[in-house]
Amino acid sequence: MRDTSAMIHIQSLIDDTKGLETVRTLRWPDGVCCPTCQSRQVTKQGRDDTQLARQRYQCNSCDRRFDDLTDTVFSGHHQPLRVWILCLYFMGLNLSNHQIAKELDLNKDDVHQMTCQLRQGIVAKKPAPILAGEVECDEVYLVAGHKGKPAVVAKKGAVDDVEGSRASEDAARLQPRSPRSSG
Repeated sequence: MRDTSAMIHIQSLIDDTKGLETVRTLRWPDGVCCPTCQSRQVTKQGRDDTQLARQRYQCNSCDRRFDDLTDTVFSGHHQPLRVWILCLYFMGLNLSNHQIAKELDLNKDDVHQMTCQLRQGIVAKKPAPILAGEVECDEVYLVAGHKGKPAVVAKKGAVDDVEGSRASEDAARLQPRSPRSSG
């Protein structure tokens, strides 16, 4: 298995041939496998008509066809990989969708769809945080809009009996004590 943690230069990604070779290497470090059934019984089925560097494959196990970008964040549009990479790069520079559309000479709706798809793909791959040891929270909001006034919340929900007075006492105990959190 090859090391996939090395730095990748953007110049190699915006060249169609090198970019798709990089995708193949990162996606399938041990050789091409079917994204549907994970079988390695795959045969090459020529190239894409519009993107000649994009290899097509057919799985001999499940008989499905796929290519280098199938089931990746870059699939679903007929834009070359270099356009996706440049869009991602411009997103990193905090350009608006309108600015990206102008830079890439694309329709603003296409760019909007691409940026949404890229953001969703990034979020989907982001691992869930794992908290360990002692964890501290700055503030806890009981009810939105009543920060610093829990007695008001307690009065609205309290009944004039023993339980109601206990709620008022609990609310009074929750009053902020540090000068930093008041006001």
